[in-house]
Amino acid sequence: MNKVILFLAFSFCSLLVNAKVTLPKFFSDNMVLQRNVQIPIWGWANPSEKIKIQFHNQTKNVIADSKGNWSVKLDLEKAGGPFQLNISGENSIQIKNVLVGEVWLCSGQSNMEWLVRYSNNFKEEKKTANNLFIRYIKVEKNINSIVEKDISGGNWSVCDSTTVGDFSATAYFFAQKLYNELKIPIGLINSSWGGTNIETWISREGFESSDEFKEMIAKMPKIHIDSLNKENILKQVQKVEQIQTVKLKSFSEKEFKELSFDDSKLPILYQPKAWEQQSLGEFDGVVWIRKTIELTEEQSKKTAIIHLSKIDDGDVTYINNVKIGEMNQWDAERIYTIPIGVLKAGKNVIVVKVIDGGGGGGIWEKPENVRLDLENETISLAGDWKFQVESIKLEANQNQFPSLCYNAMIEPLIPFAFKGIIWYQGESNAERAFQYRKSFPLLIQDWRKKWNNEFPFYFVQLATFETKGNSNEGSDWAELREAQTLALSIPKTGMIVTTDIGNPKDIHPTNKQDVGKRLANLTLNNDYNKKRICKSPQYKSMKIKGNKVIVTFENVNSTLQMKNENGELKGFEIAGSDQKFYPAKAKTEKVNQVILESIEVPKPVSVRFGWKGDDSECNLFNAEGLSAVPFRTDNWKSVTIDKKYTFLMK
Repeated sequence: MNKVILFLAFSFCSLLVNAKVTLPKFFSDNMVLQRNVQIPIWGWANPSEKIKIQFHNQTKNVIADSKGNWSVKLDLEKAGGPFQLNISGENSIQIKNVLVGEVWLCSGQSNMEWLVRYSNNFKEEKKTANNLFIRYIKVEKNINSIVEKDISGGNWSVCDSTTVGDFSATAYFFAQKLYNELKIPIGLINSSWGGTNIETWISREGFESSDEFKEMIAKMPKIHIDSLNKENILKQVQKVEQIQTVKLKSFSEKEFKELSFDDSKLPILYQPKAWEQQSLGEFDGVVWIRKTIELTEEQSKKTAIIHLSKIDDGDVTYINNVKIGEMNQWDAERIYTIPIGVLKAGKNVIVVKVIDGGGGGGIWEKPENVRLDLENETISLAGDWKFQVESIKLEANQNQFPSLCYNAMIEPLIPFAFKGIIWYQGESNAERAFQYRKSFPLLIQDWRKKWNNEFPFYFVQLATFETKGNSNEGSDWAELREAQTLALSIPKTGMIVTTDIGNPKDIHPTNKQDVGKRLANLTLNNDYNKKRICKSPQYKSMKIKGNKVIVTFENVNSTLQMKNENGELKGFEIAGSDQKFYPAKAKTEKVNQVILESIEVPKPVSVRFGWKGDDSECNLFNAEGLSAVPFRTDNWKSVTIDKKYTFLMK
C-alpha cells in the first residue's frame, strides 16, 4: 500500500512539474511592449490548463489547447509604465518593470551587431547613456534547419552607463534619437549575426514562394540540424578520403612537418586560391599544406621574409619544422621574418596549418604576394602545394544552409508586436549582388507575411570600403548598393546612404552615431509625423546634348551642393557606346541638375556615379548634408549576374 501511495504522490508531483506555465524567453523583466496595437502574449502549459493574464488594468483568460499551446491578445495600451505582467496557471510568473512604447526589431550582420563600446567617442557616450526608457535585448546566436519555438536566450537590459557598451551601436543611436524626439519608451530587439548572408534569414516558405529559389529549397532536407550535420559530415569524410586516398585518422602532424616526409602521392591545391574552387570544394576544417623549394648555399644565408598573402581563416606556419609565425584573421597579410639559420642549402619545406571555421579557406588573393624574399631576389611560392586534411569541422555554420538563422532567431519571435525593422546587411552577399535584387525583397515580403503586417522596413546601404573593381572592371560592391536601391520600390521601405561616413580601410566604420540618426529621421518623418529631410538625392533622368549629359536628381529639396574646398565635383563617370568609362568634369546646374562632360567621350551614352567600393571621394550632397545615392544609367552586363546562391551537402 505504501508503494502505491508513493507512486501516486510521485505521479502527481510529476504532473505539476509538467504543467508548468512557460513563456518565450524574451518575455522577461525590463521588456518593452508595443503601444497602440493588440499585444500578443503566448506560451505553453499543460493541455487544457486554464491561464490568466493580467497587465495594467486588463485581465485575459485562456485555455491551453490539446498540445499545450496558448495565446491571447491584450487590448491596446498607451505608452507608459512601468507595469507588471502576471501569468498564472498551475504556477505563476511575474514579469516586472515592463514599459509600453515603440519596439523595433534590429537585424543583419556585423555592422548591426557592432557594439557601442567599439564605436566613436564611447567614453563620452557613456556619460549621457542613463535612460530608463531605452531597453535592449540581444537574441542569442543559434541555428537550426527546422523552426524553433523559442530563442536560445537573451535578457532585456535597461540603458545606463554600465550596459550601453553592449548595445548594438546602430540600434542604440537610432533609439536615442527617437526617444529625444518622442519622449516615450523605446525597445530594441537585436537579432543579428556578423558575417551572415541574407539567405540564412529567409524562411523555407519564403523560398518556396519564389521562382528564383524554389528549386534550391526543394533540395533542403526537413530534418533537425544535428541529423543534417551527421549526414553531411559522413558524406564529407567519404569525399575527402577519396581525394587524398588515405583515411583521415592516418594524419600525423609530426610526420607532415618533416622534410623527409614522402608527399609524392598527396593531392594538390593551387595557392593562392580558395579551396572551395578546387577539389576540396565546400569544406571547413583543418588542412595542412606544404611546398618544397631548393636554395643555394648563398641563398640560405640571406635575410629572408616569407609572404603568404592572406589566409582564410587562421594559420600556423613552419619552415623546416621551425614555427615562424601564426595569425587568426582571414583578411590579414601574412608576412613572417625567417630567423637566421632556419633555411638550409638544398631542400627546404614550407608547411602551413590552415584553420578554416567557415566560408572560404586557404591562401587567397594575389599570387605575387605568395613569395620568399631573399634580400635582393624573390622566389615565387605561388603554384601547386601538397595537402592533407587533419580534421573536418563538425558543426554546421550559420551560412552553410538556407534559413538557419531565421529558424532559430526570427521565427521564435513571431507574433511579438513591434513598430518596424531596421536592417544592416549585404557585405556577405556582394559576390551575389545581382541575385540580391531577388533575395532582399523576398526577405522583406517573407517577414511581413509571417507577421501579417506591412511594417516599415528601413535599411542601410553599404558604406564606403576599399574593395576590388570599378566601372571598367566591374564592382560587386557597387552592384550590391544598386540592388539595395532597387528595393525602395517596395512600399514602406527607406534607405540611408553612408558613403560619406564609412572608412575605406575598415568594413566596420565606427561612426554609428550618424547611421542611427539617419535611420531615426526616416521613421520620424514617415511614421511619427515629425517632418524633416531624410532622403538622399537620387538619380531621376538624364538628357544628352552633344558631348554633354544633363543629369536630373529627385529628393534634392533646397539645392544640390559640393562638399569640398576646391570646387571640384567628383565621383561621376561617362562612357560612349564602347562601354569604356572616363572621369567626367561635373558641375551643378539649377537646383537639381549636374552637367557632365569628358574630352575622351565625345558621344556619351551612359553615366555612373560612385560605381566602386571606396566612394569616399563622392561629394555631391543636398543642403541638408545627405550624400547622393550611387547609380548607373546603363544596364550593361553585371559582373555578378551569373553568381547564384547554392548549398551543398558536402
